[in-house]
Parts: sequence; structure tokens; C-alpha cells
Amino acid sequence: MEFDSEDAARKFYMGYARRMGFVVRIMQRRRSRTDGTTLARRLGCNKQGFSPNSKGTNGPEKKPRPSAREGCKATILVKMEKSGKWVVTRFIKDHNHPLVVTANGYSTVGDKDKKIEELTLELERQEQLCAAYREKLFNFMNNVEEQTEELSSKIQVIVDNIRKVESEMLKSFLQ
Repeated sequence: MEFDSEDAARKFYMGYARRMGFVVRIMQRRRSRTDGTTLARRLGCNKQGFSPNSKGTNGPEKKPRPSAREGCKATILVKMEKSGKWVVTRFIKDHNHPLVVTANGYSTVGDKDKKIEELTLELERQEQLCAAYREKLFNFMNNVEEQTEELSSKIQVIVDNIRKVESEMLKSFLQ
């Protein structure tokens, strides 16, 4: 499959996850070293991997809690091709845990999964806002650059005129 944008691929996988009965976890992003743009994104089931060790680095062992992670391997990897399209390069659909599907497509597993889903949606909205602000900032910077160039050329004309007047005054003074 291919998508027009990273966001379109993410939305597709989140919709797929909702229909299948699991929650998406955004796992990895690979960026360009030259300009920092995202080149690849890996998404997977929120039960992917295992919880880290419960022993704190700055204190005693934490109170043990049941882990939400179960080592699930379900994942999708999308990469941006030279054409600008985002292409699915890896897809693992098998889960090692039961999926929970309801009539409206949302999981009833627990508050934690619902919170993850809500926060993921909020993160998407915030990323869209950041993109809009970034575009406005670039437009503003381009406008400032254009105005600076225009002002610079006007100042150069003034400087040339002043030099011309000074030269004429010096000539009339010497005569």
C-alpha cells in the first residue's frame, strides 16, 4: 500500500487498529541527517515489547504493577520513497493476545488504553497545529527577507545620492 503522507498512513493504521480491536503505539521514527525530515515511521500494537525493569535508578524498587505489554509483534513500517509517497515496507498482523472489538470500534479493555487513544489523537492535533505555525513562521521569515533586500537596495540608492551631493559640494568648495 502507499499513502500521500505520513499522516495519512498513521490515520489508516489507527483506523485499522480500532476495527481490529487494539490500540496503536508510535514506536520509531527515522529522520534525514541533512534536513531532519521524517524518512520512515514504525507503528505497532501498544502491547508491543515488555515493560522495563521496575527497579528505579535513583531509589528503591518500585511497587510491582501488572504490565500492559505482552511482547506483541504486530507492527507496520512505512517509508517515504523518492516519489514522495509513503509505502508500507513491513506489516506484521499477528497479535499474541486477544483483541477486543466493540460495536463502535473502540476497545473496552480499560482506562489506560482509552487514555492512550485520546492522547494519540491530541498529539495528532498538536502536530497539525505545529505544522501550521511552522508554515506561518517560514512565510514570515521569507517576508522579512524580501523586505530586508528591498530596504537594502533603497539604502544603497540613498548612499549613492549622498556621495554624489558630497562630491558636488566638494567641487564647488574647491572652485
